[in-house]
Amino acid sequence: MSVNPLVCVKRVVDSSGEVVLTEDAQGVDGRYAGFTMSAHEECAVELAVRVAGASDGAATVMTLGDADAVEQLRAALAVGCAAATHVVADSQGYGPADVAREIAAVVRDHEAAGTPHELVLLGNDAADSGDFQVGIRLAYELGWPVVNGVSTVSVADGEVTASGAGPDGHETYRLPLPAVVTILEGGVEPRYPTVPGRMKAKKAPVEEREPSATPAGPSRLRLVLPPPTPSSVEILGEGASAAPAVVDLFEQLGVLAR
Repeated sequence: MSVNPLVCVKRVVDSSGEVVLTEDAQGVDGRYAGFTMSAHEECAVELAVRVAGASDGAATVMTLGDADAVEQLRAALAVGCAAATHVVADSQGYGPADVAREIAAVVRDHEAAGTPHELVLLGNDAADSGDFQVGIRLAYELGWPVVNGVSTVSVADGEVTASGAGPDGHETYRLPLPAVVTILEGGVEPRYPTVPGRMKAKKAPVEEREPSATPAGPSRLRLVLPPPTPSSVEILGEGASAAPAVVDLFEQLGVLAR
C-alpha cells in the first residue's frame, strides 16, 4: 500500500535573529531576521519523505501564506517532497480554525482528484504565535484520529505508529489510517538539500489555490515579547592576581581537583 503523506509548513521568522512585533502586535515583523520553517516542521518534512519512500508513495508539502512563502515550499521540495500546494493568503489574518479548514479543503480536493493523503503531518506548534491547535482542529474537521507531540512516525499494514517522550517515559501509539500526527523535533535528523535537489526544486511546479472561505481571524488579543534574559559579569581580577580566583572557580565547576 503506497502512502502519500501531506506535510504542512509555515513561513516564520528565524528566531536566531532579532524578533520584532508588528505595530498591531498580531504578528512578527521579519525586517531584522530571515525567514525559515520551524525545526518541528523540518522534522515533519523528513518523516513525510521517509514514509513516502518506504511505501513507494509521494509526499506533498503545503503552506498558507503570502507569495514569499513559496520559498519554504521549495525548501521541502529540495529534500524529497514530490509536489507542493500554496494557499495564497495573508497568514496573519488566519486563526488555527481557519488554517485547519484550509488544510482539510486541500485534503478533500486532492482526494477527489485522485491523490488521497492517508497521513497529514504538522509541526507540534506554530513557531511564531505558539498555537498548539491546528492538528487537533484538523483532525476534528476531517473526523480522523490524531496524536500530538511525537518524534517518530512509521506506517505499515494500514496503521501509523507514532512514538515520543511522555510524562512517564517513552510512549508509542498506533492509529488506523487516515490520521493526523503533529511532530516534535529531535526524533530524526532533517536531511540537507543536494545541489541537484535545489535545482530541481527551483523548476518544480507549485499548485496555487485561493482560500476556500473568508477567515474568521485569530482570537488572540496580541503577542508579547518575553523580557530579555538578565546577565551579569564578575571580574575576578587583573593579570597574575586573578589566578587564585580562577582556580577557585574551576574547583566550583568541578573541572579541577586539588
